[in-house]
Amino acid sequence: MRTLKNSIVVLLIVLCSSSCKVRYSLNGATIPIEAKTISVGFFTNNTTLGTPVISQKFTEKLRDMVSTQTNLALMKQNGDLQFEGSIIDYNVAPVSIQSNDQAANNRLTITVTVKYTTKFDDSKNFEQNFTRFADFPANQAISSREDALLTEINRQLTEDIFNKAFNNW
Repeated sequence: MRTLKNSIVVLLIVLCSSSCKVRYSLNGATIPIEAKTISVGFFTNNTTLGTPVISQKFTEKLRDMVSTQTNLALMKQNGDLQFEGSIIDYNVAPVSIQSNDQAANNRLTITVTVKYTTKFDDSKNFEQNFTRFADFPANQAISSREDALLTEINRQLTEDIFNKAFNNW
């Protein structure tokens, strides 16, 4: 009788654990257990001012993040989980106006629109704009600081996108 009860308990545990649909990773991300692949489409530059390399740098940063933060195989297209979108705003504007009506700093702001889809749960799909910025001294040309600014903004944007898709933020 005791062996029968133990067998039933073990069977229930096995059944319950095999029906779980969420996989947890070491970084706290929740990824559908059925997901094996992920694709990150090329994010086109739809701005008038953005540097020609902005699309490549952003796309590569997002691909690197999903590759290093998940165990999913990266595919060029049609992954179980998919990111696609474009860069829709690249803007440099003065901030921190000094008393002589000149800017102490300028701000580079970038906005991307992202569409995330999963083949397993439509309620997790989203299409959303993400915006981040970085400031730099107004007495410096954007061209001299652009690479470092893009690196920082892309890091922030990809963290926001990753957290929205996998951490429900």
